Amino acid sequence: MNNALHTGRRLRISHHTGYQYAASVEASFNEVRMSPLNGDGQVLLSHELRIEPYASVQTYTDYWGAFVESFDVHTPHRVLEVTSISTVDIPPMKAEIPGGSWHSVHSDDTQERWVEYLTNTSYVDSPESDVTRMSIVRDLRHTGSPAIAVHAAMEAVRSQITYTPGATNVSTTAGQAWASGVGVCQDFTHAMLSILRALKIPARYVSGYLHSEEEAMGMTVTGESHAWVEYWDHGWHAIDPTNNRAVGAAHVVVARGRDYGDVPPLKGIYAGGKSGSLGVTVEITQIANTI
Repeated sequence: MNNALHTGRRLRISHHTGYQYAASVEASFNEVRMSPLNGDGQVLLSHELRIEPYASVQTYTDYWGAFVESFDVHTPHRVLEVTSISTVDIPPMKAEIPGGSWHSVHSDDTQERWVEYLTNTSYVDSPESDVTRMSIVRDLRHTGSPAIAVHAAMEAVRSQITYTPGATNVSTTAGQAWASGVGVCQDFTHAMLSILRALKIPARYVSGYLHSEEEAMGMTVTGESHAWVEYWDHGWHAIDPTNNRAVGAAHVVVARGRDYGDVPPLKGIYAGGKSGSLGVTVEITQIANTI
C-alpha cells in the first residue's frame, strides 16, 4: 500500500456551486453540507462559507452528525452562488481493525444498533427483484467472514459498473446504475450498499472530497465531491469502491448517512420558475503543516 497515505496531510478545499434561475426568484431557502467534519482524527482548522447574494447563516448538527449551514435569501436574484473554503488536517491511515464473524455482525445487538444502515431507501433499493445482484448476494452469504464478503461485493460492483461521468444523475438508484452498467462514485457507493445491506452488514454512505493518491505539495487537484462506503464489522471500516482502494489521508469526510439523499452538498427550495445548476468546481490543495 502507498506509504504516503500513512503520513497525514493538510488540505485546503474550495467548493463552488449554486443555481441559476430562468426568472427572478423572490426567496430561496437552502442547506449546505460542505464543511469537513471535525472528529475521528480529522481536524477542521478553518471554514468559511461565502454566499452571493449575501445571506445570514444559521448552523446546526443534523441527525447523522453532519455540520449544516442554512440560510434564506429574500433579495430578488437570478443567480445563487455558494463557495465553501476550508482547511483541514487529515490523519494517517488508521490501523486495520480486525473483523469478526457472521455471527457477531448478525447479532441482535448489532442489527438493532445499526438498523438505519440496514434498511433500503429510494436510492439503495433492494436487489431482490434483480437476478444478477441477488445471485451475488446468495453467493456471498457463504463466504468465510463479513470482511471477505465486503471485498467480494466491491469486486462485483466494479465488474458491473464502469466509471462514466455524465452517464447518471443525482436521482439515479443503485438498481438503475447496475442495469445500465455505468455511473460515478455515487452510483458505485449505492450499488455496494444495496448488496451489503442485503447481506445484513450495516453500511452507510460517506460524502466528502478526494485528493490525489500520491502526496502533491502545493499542487491543486480539481474535481468534484466524492463518495465511498463505511461498513460495520467490530467497528466502522471505510472502503472506496470507485477507486478500489482503502480510505486514508487523501479522503476528507464531510457527511455520513443512509444514502446521497441524507448528505447533498447543497439543497433548497425557492419561489420562482425553472432552475439549473451552475455546475460544481472543487479545488483541493495540499499545503505545508507548519506546526
